[in-house]
Amino acid sequence: MKIIVLKFGGTSVGSIERIKKAVSIIQRYTKKKYKVIVVSSAMSGVTNDLVRKSQKISKNFNASEYDVLVSSGEQISCALISGRLNHIGYNSRSWLGWQVPIITEGDHKKSRITKIFKNKIIKYLKSGGIPVITGFQGINSAERITTLERGGSDASAIMLAKFFNAEKCIIFTDVEGVYTTDPNTFKKVKKIDKISYEEMLEMASLGAKVMQPASIQDARLNRINIEVKSSFKSKPGTLITKKKNISANRIITGVSFTKNDTKITLIGVVDKPGVAASIFEPLSMNAINVDMVVQNVSADGRQTDLTFTIKNEDIKKTEKLLRNNKKIKFQKILIKRNVSKISIIGVGMITTPGVTYRMFKALSKQNINIQVISTSEIKISVLIDKQHIKKAVKALHKEFELEK
Repeated sequence: MKIIVLKFGGTSVGSIERIKKAVSIIQRYTKKKYKVIVVSSAMSGVTNDLVRKSQKISKNFNASEYDVLVSSGEQISCALISGRLNHIGYNSRSWLGWQVPIITEGDHKKSRITKIFKNKIIKYLKSGGIPVITGFQGINSAERITTLERGGSDASAIMLAKFFNAEKCIIFTDVEGVYTTDPNTFKKVKKIDKISYEEMLEMASLGAKVMQPASIQDARLNRINIEVKSSFKSKPGTLITKKKNISANRIITGVSFTKNDTKITLIGVVDKPGVAASIFEPLSMNAINVDMVVQNVSADGRQTDLTFTIKNEDIKKTEKLLRNNKKIKFQKILIKRNVSKISIIGVGMITTPGVTYRMFKALSKQNINIQVISTSEIKISVLIDKQHIKKAVKALHKEFELEK
């Protein structure tokens, strides 16, 4: 069987008219003789509304009931898609995660798919049916509904493509693909035709909202090619694929940035083996994500200044944990809000000298001060004042000729 997985995001099924449009896309692929597996997110806004309801019921809403609640959004959209397919003459039905079943493990709200039983879906496909499967959810060993992380319908589609050995996995959204930077910040963006898993993972982790980072990692590990394209325009999208399929003459693929970072600096930390672990252990245990880390040790080696970044919403919790941490000694804490991380990303920088210099020179010309630097093989990130984001994006986009 020639199987294809078509996944529709929340904006693509956000109204009755958009659901009808999604169904016309499904119809187009059935006419190409594909056996189509459809995966749908909840209609845009529905999941957020359900989350708000849970918060009004309780500040400590039970995690397992939370999953039952928020997973209901996908049930609605899948029933509507299937209903429309039946209306125009197709044999279709909705499938909830537990009906397939899609098996997950891990904590509620952030489970991962480990197995998908294929027999029922294969039988249904062979009978000419179009299964419409709820994204974002599965069932655990205790027979409780679980959900993946927010945006997890992408992961559902990718894992279905893996288990059913699909020829294609297409993610339909409200944009035409992946761009060189955020089109809402900089107008001279260009759609990227092909991007590696590694580049896409970096861009998603750094703020690009096209796909969830965990979903890209699943695709990378399972070597599932993904096409991201618009459900509103019939144009080619962006192919997310392995590095060897990417043109070697491209140095930088894109510029990404964050908007809600805070810089924390511990001054005069008494330096000893294991002090960094002692600082970050309670943050990790309280689910506080630490990003950029820089340590400066004094000349005598007795003290160190340690700087790291966190998300704005974690400021109070982080400060309290640091001040109450009896395992460390320091002189004072400096907290700087309104900072942003801006990054250039590209597999080409591995073999191209001078990329770091060009980035720093471009920012220097705009009088943008660099506060923290971190690098990887395919990424250079710097921390700057948030007010300079637009100016920095424009300068780097121009420096690396991303609009061409």
